[in-house]
Amino acid sequence: MRSLLLHRRAKPLVFVLCLLPLAWLSYGAAADQLGANPAEALIRGLGDWALRFLCLALAVTPLRIRTRTPQLARFRRLLGLFTFFYACLHLLAYGWLDMGLDPGDIGRDILKRPFILVGFASWLLLLPLALTSTHRAVRALGGRQWQALHRLVYVVAPLVLLHFFWMRAGKNDFAEVAVYALILGALLLERLLRYFEPKSRLSA
Repeated sequence: MRSLLLHRRAKPLVFVLCLLPLAWLSYGAAADQLGANPAEALIRGLGDWALRFLCLALAVTPLRIRTRTPQLARFRRLLGLFTFFYACLHLLAYGWLDMGLDPGDIGRDILKRPFILVGFASWLLLLPLALTSTHRAVRALGGRQWQALHRLVYVVAPLVLLHFFWMRAGKNDFAEVAVYALILGALLLERLLRYFEPKSRLSA
């Protein structure tokens, strides 16, 4: 397994797999298979995948440590960038399909609806993380400053969950919210516990 994770084709394969949700949603939209409200289905589908990739990106470090598989770390940045990628598509689909790409309408809607405001704030916090994801950015900022900046993801996670909760509250559908809350709660709790364990912190 470790040798497979280090294989030169492992990253391209993961890259292609990460694009499959977009391909599936695009096909559904083109084939008119997204239900009675395809615009809403596309917007929500892209948002769901942004949340799923956030969970995957946050899961890399605990899995790497618990399974003693350091090779998993090479996929963390890729998963984080795909989190931002799907968040951008989610925002773009909302701005285009719901707001007609009208900046004034988008701005007023963001200020009027709290769940849109929280979602937009989450995207804004993800933006500097994506922009500083390169090795050059790490060198420019310095390791400590770079790590401090990327701890913003621990703010993003609950904001994204709140955005998802408010969005589902409109239809009184909380089953998926509970699942993601448990996943993100477990991942953040694991990091908190590891923070107070010096040996674990050194191996992070």
